[in-house]
Amino acid sequence: MLNDLLLTPPVVFVLLLVVVGVVSLAARALQTRSNPTGSKGDPYACGQEVATGRFQPGYDFFHIAFAFTILEVTALLIGTVTANAIWLIAIIFAIIVLALVILFRKD
Repeated sequence: MLNDLLLTPPVVFVLLLVVVGVVSLAARALQTRSNPTGSKGDPYACGQEVATGRFQPGYDFFHIAFAFTILEVTALLIGTVTANAIWLIAIIFAIIVLALVILFRKD
């Protein structure tokens, strides 16, 4: 009976929270204090100077990332459709094709 109680998800979750908290506090107590200097925050590239600045990807990068997200969501939706709702796959597929056409259309 006690074994069944200890293996319930809420009890396991609370126990894991306690374990993670104790490990976190122990790690914080054992860590060394850093002494930041001027060059500590500089980027390092094999001893060479690195031009600092923000990387700004082109707009096409966001098209590819958004298309990947659309395809991932499609796979998730189609994978969870039951055999009784095959018509739903056709609707999802039509919406996805429309979204991809709109995403990659040339203005």
